[in-house]
Amino acid sequence: MMEGIGLAAPYWVMVLLWVGRTLFLSLVCVFLAWLGIRALDVLNPHIHKRQRIGEDPIATGLFASGFLILVGLVIHGVTTAPTVIGGPLLDYFFNFRLLGLLAVGFVVSLLLGVGLFHLVNKLTPKIPFTNINQHPIAVGIYVFGYLLFLGLILHAALTTPL
Repeated sequence: MMEGIGLAAPYWVMVLLWVGRTLFLSLVCVFLAWLGIRALDVLNPHIHKRQRIGEDPIATGLFASGFLILVGLVIHGVTTAPTVIGGPLLDYFFNFRLLGLLAVGFVVSLLLGVGLFHLVNKLTPKIPFTNINQHPIAVGIYVFGYLLFLGLILHAALTTPL
């Protein structure tokens, strides 16, 4: 068993380790994105996203597009995230500094985004955000936007220098 990774490791081993790390961090980010979607559902209960999106194919397409952009941002963030080469193999996969920074950055960004969303809603009373619920395409655009938001904050958390 390899104790560390570095220049002495064969190229194919490095590639397999990179693929494994990419898959692991992508799954962590998908879990965080799911938590973010659930949090936004709870924090914005007046917009019935799941019910309304399925009512219109354009809304469904916007949801699918937002999800693909979210995944693309996550994969780009994972593949460009800082890593330590030459250290212990376990640290390559389970870099607790990166995972901690990812979790803290994601939670802080999510709370900041939701807080600013509610602040703008209060500051613009002539633009009631709950009117989004009146049309499935509006809900689709809203969900597209917050999937993009989640992808961006995950990407930022992943690529923040340690």
